[in-house]
Amino acid sequence: MTPRKLRSLLAALLLLAGTSLADERGSQPAPADKQEYVVGVTPQFEAGKLFRVWRPILDALEKETGLKFTLRGASAINEFEQQYGIGMFDFAYVNPFFVGVRNYQGYLPLVRDHGARLAGVVVVAKDSPINSVRELDGQTVAFPAANALAGALVIRAQLEDEFGVRVVPRFVRTHDSSFLNVAVGSIVAAGGARSVLEQQITGIRERLRVLYTTRELPTLPIVAHPRVPEAVRQRVQDALLKLGASSEGKELLAKVPIRQLGIATPADYDVLRRMRLERYEN
Repeated sequence: MTPRKLRSLLAALLLLAGTSLADERGSQPAPADKQEYVVGVTPQFEAGKLFRVWRPILDALEKETGLKFTLRGASAINEFEQQYGIGMFDFAYVNPFFVGVRNYQGYLPLVRDHGARLAGVVVVAKDSPINSVRELDGQTVAFPAANALAGALVIRAQLEDEFGVRVVPRFVRTHDSSFLNVAVGSIVAAGGARSVLEQQITGIRERLRVLYTTRELPTLPIVAHPRVPEAVRQRVQDALLKLGASSEGKELLAKVPIRQLGIATPADYDVLRRMRLERYEN
């Protein structure tokens, strides 16, 4: 194993080690003099890549705010959602479903990407004979997780509402895994976020064909738990906006990917309540 691969492996192990430390803080207020905050990131990538993408962003925020941020990961989306649901994270980059529909802890949106819109895609193998989503009726389709907004909920809702298509879901833990299952021929079709598909390596992307793209929705927000003091929330929001306006920050955020960081509000996600996505919720 090369030194670079060893460093990536150690980083991933350290990231995942934090997932066993879920606490019972819930909505208890943070001490006024608290200087270290836990940041959760939905597992859009495998753990090593997640660490490589987000740790430099948190380092930049530490430099700007004078606060400390501990990155906590999860090996699967449903594990992350459980941690989010009990209020393990002070800040999080999270599925909009858990802001607009199921916001158990009352997390407050701070910023989101205003330079893109969230969408889901259904992919099949490039040489697949399937040419219409109607051909997927009754078929087993891979999805990252039951509650993945773009990668599962919106896809399943639109397939049923617009085409009368119901599929048999197979949940494979991450968006990367969802696309990989089709690329290696393990399943006939898969759903996932369009932004994650665009970040797949060439060897994966060139084996896939987009069969269907959902309507566009507001992007994932960075949120704060209400126990975080308002002054700290404001400091972090200001620092994120400043980071998003700098050339260095834009380069870091592009790996998420986030193109144009702007303020997020709860009203941004009202559209999700009208889509009846909870019928597919796990």
